[in-house]
Amino acid sequence: MKITILCVGRIKEKFYSEAVNEYVKRLGRYCRPEIIETADEKTPDEASEKENRMIKEKEGGRILKELPADSYVIALDIKGKKASSEQLASNLEGLFINGRSHICFIIGGSLGLSDEVLQKADERLSFSDMTFPHQLMRVILLEQIYRAFKIIRKEPYHK
Repeated sequence: MKITILCVGRIKEKFYSEAVNEYVKRLGRYCRPEIIETADEKTPDEASEKENRMIKEKEGGRILKELPADSYVIALDIKGKKASSEQLASNLEGLFINGRSHICFIIGGSLGLSDEVLQKADERLSFSDMTFPHQLMRVILLEQIYRAFKIIRKEPYHK
């Protein structure tokens, strides 16, 4: 099984990088984790809707170029379906059982994902109605994927 996290931007803070590295290491027992980073665009503070759309389209174009062709795509989207940790585990297990051996999660930049990227997704997942920094979201996503594998294997961790 392969899990790819395709995300916009690089992690700048050391504490986020350390957390990401820890979960990637832990996930190595269960799957082949991979993180692909694409460049983000600078967003002016007073950007217009048109400018924001253009920024998302540029970032989206980069995402689509890196999107693994053989993967089941789950886009993180605030308007997506919400799931508990148990539901995420069950969903992933179902995908694996049905022959989906490569799952790609997409995390957009500070403005979210372009419409084109959202249309390419097989499903959209929301972690909350709240907005999180995309660097922190990478840590949260990796932790939840790790938790899902622990739940699937009925191993201690999840409470």
